[in-house]
Amino acid sequence: MRTTLRIWILGLVVCIGFCGLTGAQAGSRIGAGLNYWYALDDIDFDEFDRNGTSWFISYQRRGDQLIGWEADFEFMPEGFMGSSEKVYAPQAYAVLGKSITVAGGVGWYYSDGDWSDEPFYALRAGMEFSLIPAIALDISANYRFTKWGDLKDEEIDIDTDTITLGAAVRLGM
Repeated sequence: MRTTLRIWILGLVVCIGFCGLTGAQAGSRIGAGLNYWYALDDIDFDEFDRNGTSWFISYQRRGDQLIGWEADFEFMPEGFMGSSEKVYAPQAYAVLGKSITVAGGVGWYYSDGDWSDEPFYALRAGMEFSLIPAIALDISANYRFTKWGDLKDEEIDIDTDTITLGAAVRLGM
């Protein structure tokens, strides 16, 4: 089985596991979405992509409370932060709000068998729209404080903050 398929399966199992651990109660949601990311600094390295798109799967638990949490698993293409392989990023957020939300979180990049030197931290602002009672559209903007660290084969230190604009469709349980 290819490594990429294994990581997709792992991410899906983690999200489904969160559903099982917390119980499929009102306020639990599973979703998938797309992010457009843009690195604020231009790194002088040929394989560095300054912008691109990534996919993610997500589990959110908010219930009737204004405070909740979210677990995401993001998949970035080759070239993200200068990586020669695809990049995966598990993330966790504390979420505040209902239809207008703010969140703070932490995540870690994984690529080519190695974790990044340091985690990234993120701030998020978003809006949620109910499409039908059990399905919602979540639109958000993130600011990630990122320090990727040294690349394996190069003496280049990637240290740039990243802005992401994202949209996710969430299915309520």
